[in-house]
Amino acid sequence: MSKTASVGLAPATTLFGRLLASIDRVLMINAEIAARNGDVPYFGL
Repeated sequence: MSKTASVGLAPATTLFGRLLASIDRVLMINAEIAARNGDVPYFGL
């Protein structure tokens, strides 16, 4: 009998999570550019 155990875990990043992270990254870059130009950043799609 083995003295070690292994647990199979699902991947932490799903496709939906990656999509939300990339959308968030684009919106934050847009807000940084707007703030650098002195504009009010527009948050939304």
